[in-house]
Amino acid sequence: MSGDDPDRAQPNKLVAAFLSLFSAPRLNMQEDYQKVRRFQRLLAGPTGRYQVLDRVILAKDASHVIPVRVLLPAERRHPDMLLFLHGGGWVTGDIESYTPACAALADATGRVVLSVDYRLAPEHPFPAGFDDCLRVAEVLLREPGLLDLDDASQITLIGDSAGGNLAAAVCLELRDLGLPLPSRQILLYPATWPDHDPQTSPFDSVREFGTGLRLTALEVQDYMTLYAPSPAARLDQRIAPLLADDLSGQPATLIVTAEFDLLRDEGEAYGQALRAAGSAVRIERVNGAYHGFLTLPRFAAPVVRLHELINAFLDSTPEATRW
Repeated sequence: MSGDDPDRAQPNKLVAAFLSLFSAPRLNMQEDYQKVRRFQRLLAGPTGRYQVLDRVILAKDASHVIPVRVLLPAERRHPDMLLFLHGGGWVTGDIESYTPACAALADATGRVVLSVDYRLAPEHPFPAGFDDCLRVAEVLLREPGLLDLDDASQITLIGDSAGGNLAAAVCLELRDLGLPLPSRQILLYPATWPDHDPQTSPFDSVREFGTGLRLTALEVQDYMTLYAPSPAARLDQRIAPLLADDLSGQPATLIVTAEFDLLRDEGEAYGQALRAAGSAVRIERVNGAYHGFLTLPRFAAPVVRLHELINAFLDSTPEATRW
């Protein structure tokens, strides 16, 4: 979809004006990330009304523990579970601020959701957050009995935004290490590419939606700087999975993008690259949606549509995911 197309869909002007209040340059992520963290927790509200169990997993080097939160659906209709990695540019977000979204996901799918509270930059730059996510996935995929699961095929790895980036990178690393893989991965508007400068990015969506909306190109660049201060490090497949030399051997994949999101094109490009490498892939774009829509109230139209897509994917056979 070209930026010169006069017939292309446009963001709602009132919504865009509201979202611009929270976007760069009014928000300097390199200076204001702690304020954003506090605001996110405030928006999430109290989490005591949800059915949760808090646990920890010991880091591989035993230097710290990784908190995980188990969210139980109001009615468990399926024995498998979702291992969730939250978004927030590797800098914001946590299990508290994402509890409402994960609880809604658990209820909508009838599945247990396990949310990972990985370490955040800039206090813990790359690869700290990635290592935490890899450790949790490795432990649970090796020992699914810890979750009362029969085997690793009952685990689906899911993440949104930076969490989608981490989920994709973790799956590639598990394959490279010869470790068990989840049967499926769900990547919601994931970051997959290192360059979000409108002047140099290969993706039109960066130029079309990189200013004035929920997520801006400047904000993503700030996130990248906080997460991986070295530009050379951003070429690592653990940060930019679309740059991986080998994308084969990946689980059945659902990629969901948002129409008015600068990350839209790179997320869809990753799905196309996985498909070309032999994976079964569904690529879905939610029209009228903006970046981060998973965290909207569960009755919001984009969230309802997302839950429908996730349920259809989880209820299908892996071979049926190739569109």
